[in-house]
This record gives sequence, C-alpha cells and structure tokens, in this order.
Amino acid sequence: MTDPKADKITAGGAILARLKAVGVDYIFANSGTDFPPIIEGLAEASAKQIPLPKAIVIPHENAAMGMAYGYYLATGKAQAVMAHTNVGLANCAIGAINAATEHIPMLIFSGRTPVVEKGRLGARTVPISWGQEMRDQAAMIRETVKWDYELKFPEQAVDIIDRAHAIANSTPPGPVYLSLPREVLCEQCPSDELDNPSRIAPAISAPRSADIETAAKLLSEAKRPLIISQRGAGSEEGFETLSKLALDWGIPVCQYWAIQLGVPTDHPMAVGVDPAKWLAEADLVLVIDCLAPWSPDIHTPGEGCKVVHIGPDPLYARFPVRNFPSDLALTGDTAEVILQLEKAAATYLDATASERDARRASVEKASVKRRNELLAEAEAGNGELMTKAFVSLTLSKVIEGRKATVLSELGAPLEPLTLHDHGSWYQEPHSGGLGWSFPTGLGMKLADPDRLVIATMGDGSYMFSNPVACHQIAEAMEIPLLVLVLNNVEWGAVRQSVLGVYPDGFAAKTNTMPLVSLAPTPDFTQVAAASRAWTAKVERAEELGAVLQAAIEHVMVRKTQALVEIRIAP
Repeated sequence: MTDPKADKITAGGAILARLKAVGVDYIFANSGTDFPPIIEGLAEASAKQIPLPKAIVIPHENAAMGMAYGYYLATGKAQAVMAHTNVGLANCAIGAINAATEHIPMLIFSGRTPVVEKGRLGARTVPISWGQEMRDQAAMIRETVKWDYELKFPEQAVDIIDRAHAIANSTPPGPVYLSLPREVLCEQCPSDELDNPSRIAPAISAPRSADIETAAKLLSEAKRPLIISQRGAGSEEGFETLSKLALDWGIPVCQYWAIQLGVPTDHPMAVGVDPAKWLAEADLVLVIDCLAPWSPDIHTPGEGCKVVHIGPDPLYARFPVRNFPSDLALTGDTAEVILQLEKAAATYLDATASERDARRASVEKASVKRRNELLAEAEAGNGELMTKAFVSLTLSKVIEGRKATVLSELGAPLEPLTLHDHGSWYQEPHSGGLGWSFPTGLGMKLADPDRLVIATMGDGSYMFSNPVACHQIAEAMEIPLLVLVLNNVEWGAVRQSVLGVYPDGFAAKTNTMPLVSLAPTPDFTQVAAASRAWTAKVERAEELGAVLQAAIEHVMVRKTQALVEIRIAP
C-alpha cells in the first residue's frame, strides 16, 4: 500500500527547498520560537535528499542582512534572510532600508506568531506568542520592500517563492518580504514540483532604441559634457565601456559620493568627487545611477544644460522628493544602457574628432593636477595623529597588484586609493543605516574566498555593526575578513555636518562639540580577540604599512580574521 505522505512535505521544508531551486545558495537565519517547522523542514528535506540552500546561524539580523547584501555584490545572486517574528524583523529594518536604497535584491522572511491558541499543530505554546502578535507585521518594512505577502495555505509554497524571487530581481531590483505563520508551515503540501525550474521570470526593463539614439546625438552635440557616476557601471564590461566612452569623448567623470567605482580612480578623465566647477560649465550631464548627483543647495548646472539619467530606476521613484532636472531617462540595467549608448555614440566619433581631442587634453591636464595635489595632501597626513587620507594612501600601496575589494563605512576614503577594477570599492549606502561594512564584508568574502576583502569603518560604525556577533560569525564560518577600524573617538560625520550648516556657530567655536564625542573609546582589539582574531593597534604613521602587510598576510595565508585599530585625527 502506498504511503499517502510519501509525496508530501511540510510547507516549511517546501519553502526552503524551493529557494534552492530558484538559485538561493544561503539562508542567513536567526532562529526563534516560530522556527520549529523551519528546523523540522530542514531535517525532513535533508532526510529525503531534497537539495537545500545552506542554512546558517547568524546571531543578529543586521549581520544577516549585511551578509545577504555582500553576497549579492560578489555574485549577482539574491539570497534569503530569515528572522524571528516581529522582533527579528525589527532588527532587519535597517538592512532593508539600505538594500532598498541601493537596489539590492534579497528575500526576507520572518515567522508570524501563531494565529490560534489551541487545536492546531503549531498553535501558541509560550507567552511570547501573545506578546509578539501584530495586526500588520509587514507594515514594519513595507515602505522599503517591493512586495510583501503573508503565506495563507501550504500549497502556495512553490508559486509564492517563484513570485518573490522574480519580483526581487525585476527592474529595479530590491528586497521583498514574506511572512510565515507557524501553523501554515506545519501543514503538508505536495513535494513533486520542488526542483522544477521557476515558472516566473523577472521583468527586465530596457530603454527604447529611439531614446538611446537621442542620448547619443545629445552627446555628439555637447561642447562641455560631464559624467556623474555614483553607483558604478553595473558590471565589469560596463566599467570598461564607461572608461572607454569617457576617454573617447574627452568627458570628465565626477564620482560624487560614490557608492561603487565607475571608472579607475586614476583614469585620465577622472576629476574627483566635487562636481561644482564642472557642473557649472556643463551643457550636458550624463547622470549614471545617482540618487543625488549633486546638492542643489550648493551646486548649480550650467545655463541650458541638458540632463540624461541612466539606471534601473533613473528617477528613483521610491523617494518622495527628488526634483533633479531630467530631459531624458534611460531605464534599464546600468551596464547594458552604457553599452548601448557607447555603441550608438560611436557613429558620431569621426565628425567630432578635433573638438574631442582638445577637450580630452584639457580634462586630462586638470585630472593629473588634481590627483597630484590630492596624493601630496594625503602623504602629508602622517602627523602625530594620522588622517583618513593617509590611511587610504598607505592601504593603496599595500594592496597594489592584489585582487582586492575595499569597503568603506566612514572609513578609508576613496580618492587617495589607486583602484582600477569593477567591484574594487563600495561605500556605505546613502540611506545611512550604519553597521553595514563589517557584515557586508563577511558576505563578500564568503562568496569569493580568494579575494582580499577589507572592511574599513569608523569607530562608531564598528560599534553599530554588533561586532561581537560579526566576529563570532567570522570565527564560526572561518571567514578570513580584514577589518580596519579608523578610530577618531567621535562621530566625525556629525561634526562635519554641524560645521557645514553652522561654520561660524557656537558649536564650531566650543572646545568640546556637544553630542559628538565617543570618549572613552573601548579597546576594539579586545572585542575581536574574544573570537580569536589576529589583532593590532597602530598609533604612529610609520608603523601602519608594516602592520597592514602583516594583517593581509594573516588573512590570506593563515586564513583567519584580523582586526587593526588605527588611531586617527578628529
């Protein structure tokens, strides 16, 4: 007689197995009392030899969100985060805000406290089942996700995961959320379709060919074009093509508040991070995936300047106020749009050669002058207390020739670094959810073990990252990440913001600015050492290079985590 349960599996197990089928490699989870059907589902699917993503314990949800973020940056594959009811989801909220702002797809799940008090498998059994109930749990992160739903029936498991994954990866990509009531996860559902290919493909947008041609013609007619790049060029091919486009046409490239690298930092057309001079003179601006390409309060485009926005969501529709002029918007994968534009613009190259050559020579001269001045200023930052720029410059010398990625969360600044590759630089999201760099570095290193990944951050950002949890993850998963903590014993970004608004105010003149100091600073090396990390503390500029060399040797050869605390000037 056939066992009627032979072709069945719990909905919890079906959800997990379906994630594997759609391409999820990891479930970054922090479990709770709502997890029995998830844990049972993992064991059941494993016993039945059903393929599963690797589910790993991440002892804080902010770290789980950061690791999913970093894994996507390294692989282009959306991952899953699983949290405990509303309280776990609350800890996911900052990561969801960051992911939404930066178009990072991920699948976020959290349990929902049982609906019933008795009479069903999975009903409430402990007091927190009452305490964690909400009328609308998804409302906690609804504004930051592209789609949310609560699983109603076990037989929805396959279709709902297909839909969630497709929406997360559709243009523009971003996080989605699915709530999982415990009773539903405990029920049985069919298992015969769990490993079938997804039945729902992502919806990928692309610009109209006529709009690409319009942009190419605008470029051919421009006398003083400018590129402002903020979130990179989308891919290695996009990076190379943007670099070629800028050089061929002699276009200055400003990487204003860069989140990712768009062109090499020493590219002949790279003119730094301040768009003021170039924007004031421009008659055409190519805005490449920028949330805020300039600050209207201090930057003004040239008279009659045309503006073309490029990116997966060029107008950033999720944000209520963003009123930058847009004469043309090219919606699509950033790299694909750049490739199409470069190809279309190439037909105009011969007719504009002399003008382009003169412009290129002028921009290159300005670029070389600016970079020489910048590097000299960074080199001079080796005083009694080092500057961040000096730390960046020293780091750049140490990693030269290596396959490396630097993440900076108010840590090592971009400009003094010499970086030539796509994926070699990432900065904290413009949403400002701190505690990003450390777990994102863990996710990147997990995805690409042979790459040197260096997570740099300020002392405040390090504390925000829940460092005890992150160091525990690094040790437990054997992830040899290098962490640099640039410690100025204060909220440096807050100080700069105050000085920007009130340069001659009372706070600027006081000996101790209110609400800025983080003194007395903890000994961060002891936090890392609690998880057996290799540690060092640097207070003198002449010691920095050798210590960084030793730290890199440790993570790349001995393959365990390392932390270097670097004392810098306020």
